[in-house]
Amino acid sequence: MSGSSQSQAGILSRRGFFRWASSLAAALGAGPLVSSAQSLSLSAASSSTGSSPAAPSEGEDYYAKLGVPTIINAAGTYTTLTAACMPPEVLGAVQKAALHPVRLHDLQQRAGDYIARRLRCEGAVVTSGASGAITLATAACLQHANNINSLDMPQAIDGKKNQVIVQQAHRYEYDRAMYLCGARVTEVVTLDDYKRACGAGNGVMTNFFNAAEDEDGIAGSAQIGREEWLRVAHDYNIPCHLDAAADMPPISNLWKYTSMGFDLVAFSGGKGMRGPQNAGLLLGRKVLTDLAQENNNPADGIGRGMKVAKEQIVGMVAAVDWVLSHTEESMQGDYQKRADLIAAAVKGIPSVKTETVVPRIANHVPHLLIRFDPAVTGVTTTQIVEALRRETPSIELNPNTGQKPNQGIPADANTLVVGVWMLQPGEDEIVGQRIRAALTNKA
Repeated sequence: MSGSSQSQAGILSRRGFFRWASSLAAALGAGPLVSSAQSLSLSAASSSTGSSPAAPSEGEDYYAKLGVPTIINAAGTYTTLTAACMPPEVLGAVQKAALHPVRLHDLQQRAGDYIARRLRCEGAVVTSGASGAITLATAACLQHANNINSLDMPQAIDGKKNQVIVQQAHRYEYDRAMYLCGARVTEVVTLDDYKRACGAGNGVMTNFFNAAEDEDGIAGSAQIGREEWLRVAHDYNIPCHLDAAADMPPISNLWKYTSMGFDLVAFSGGKGMRGPQNAGLLLGRKVLTDLAQENNNPADGIGRGMKVAKEQIVGMVAAVDWVLSHTEESMQGDYQKRADLIAAAVKGIPSVKTETVVPRIANHVPHLLIRFDPAVTGVTTTQIVEALRRETPSIELNPNTGQKPNQGIPADANTLVVGVWMLQPGEDEIVGQRIRAALTNKA
């Protein structure tokens, strides 16, 4: 993103997400994580086969080699910033998984069974992110409604049931994940609209965008809440899918919505779960997750190109274990301390006021709001954002910076929004110093 030519205007939520272009986020490094016993096993294997599997090493810094600068991510788990960094426990599991081939179907099956047990649901599938989960959910529901083969989608469903029912206020770019299967969207506004759509006889699935309930504007105008949405769909025997991609933490959300009765729930793996960015979870009723798995790679169905490698599957299992090893308090970690440190760094600057907010649904972690009067500071929000991006290391603030209230963040044109949960150790101090300098250096 060019700091001189673009602002963050219009980037208010996941639905505006694709218009926000930015650079790569910093990655977490790790050293060798293979035991001496494994090393001996690898040596024996190499001497017997004539091949020499490479042991993990510190590795070359390919960001530096490719000339791609790392950044400080004071925004959050956004895909354009390469989402979260994996904790050492997850990264270690990924490294070990990379050393040996397995039968992919066996791994998918065992991983799904394990995750389902741990997350208190009937079935689970590791997917290629939340978008891949939405596609596989739609494919499963199309199959279930029409009793068709996985290879019949998308072309051979003409004349068959193919409607996904969605509130008009919940429409978003991720609808395309459903279109891939040949499904089409029926929009509803009122409860009566919804009942008519469900009663039309061509519905295969309903889709509820979970975080929309925390948004302002058209997204917040939805008239039908989760419980009523779920009840009506089930009255007509239509499966309900919930898009909860960015809605962990709290940890309990990982079983809250399936326990409510949602037939399928999608989560991103690379956001709050801190798994691989190109992985996600589809949780729900086993009859549907089994069909989703049938459409998953390496089969030849709609999910063939949504490949999830052995490393990502193991990484998601490890991420689930990592999440469940925490309490809610330890999961939040020292986020508030980071926010407080940055707030202290800008204390005393004329007109500057700070506040910490926690969005109710998506990205449910502390965010620091820094409010100021440009007439007093002599700099605008846009100038501060550009200054933070321009220097080294480049700092990216949350895209709600300078925007109207949205996603549970009450920002405005003169508010900097600092997402602290993706900061690496010591980066909170750098962010605080740099924001102070930007606020006190008049343009």
